[in-house]
Amino acid sequence: MAEFGYKNVMQVPRLEKIVVNIGLGEATKNPHALEAAERDLAAITGQHPVITKAKSSISSFKLRKGMPIGMMVTLRGKRMYDFLDKLVNATLPRTRDFQGTPRNSFDGRGNYALGLREQIIFPEIEYDKVDKARGLEIAIVTTAQNNDEGRRLLELLGMPFAKG
Repeated sequence: MAEFGYKNVMQVPRLEKIVVNIGLGEATKNPHALEAAERDLAAITGQHPVITKAKSSISSFKLRKGMPIGMMVTLRGKRMYDFLDKLVNATLPRTRDFQGTPRNSFDGRGNYALGLREQIIFPEIEYDKVDKARGLEIAIVTTAQNNDEGRRLLELLGMPFAKG
């Protein structure tokens, strides 16, 4: 409160939700990709994912409106904090040549987006059962008003930002 000059406790930024998203462009050709990604995402987050569908048709991608193209999980409450703790303390340090997360991945309103190249770095995923390494995106939504407040909140929660 003193650092940003808040007058009320309710002005202090806090986490609202964490959205974990996997884009599955290959789902149009390979229907088994959805099942494998669903199993991995459910293991990572502890919650059943929702399938996202195409909003419009794009002929160059052979994509029609309503086709499944990804899946996502929205975490709130205790599961959100458990996932963030696991991400910061167990998963990110397992990444090869890890130098910290980028400091400039904020959207201007205090929300942070982090992209991972493969789901194998999570401890729940068994390496032998993975058919293909899929990247995933993690969006951390906060009640912060700007990037500085959001960055400070995540620093206090233990997010390992890169130096510089």
